[in-house]
Amino acid sequence: MISFSYQVLVGADNLDDKKNKRWLKDVISREGKKTGDIQYVFCDDNYLAAINKSFLNHDTFTDIITFPTTDNPDLISGEIYISMERVNENSKKNSVSFSEELSRVILHGILHLIGYKDYSDSEKKLIRGKEDYYLHLQR
Repeated sequence: MISFSYQVLVGADNLDDKKNKRWLKDVISREGKKTGDIQYVFCDDNYLAAINKSFLNHDTFTDIITFPTTDNPDLISGEIYISMERVNENSKKNSVSFSEELSRVILHGILHLIGYKDYSDSEKKLIRGKEDYYLHLQR
């Protein structure tokens, strides 16, 4: 089950929960995995920064933090926290619409739960390619 909760409402009008759930389940299926319990939390910078500091010991703003909640590699379950303020800033920086950037970040969290990383240049290239491919399927 995929669920969405909103700590902030700014930008929430850009989300179509039913459409996103179908799309994300399709992504997970295409990756050969099963959908478990996935909780998205849309929040502000301060909320996510507190999580970043408490759990990861990083004292910075970020757009997304993903926590897997299962050790089963075939079942995709976890918590995904997204800062709507960072998404807004990044959309301006990347010259894309807020909606497009939000979709990319929503997808990015799922790809992390599936097992894709973005530490090295080659990992970043792979995950970006997956994002581009699956964003195209959303349209």
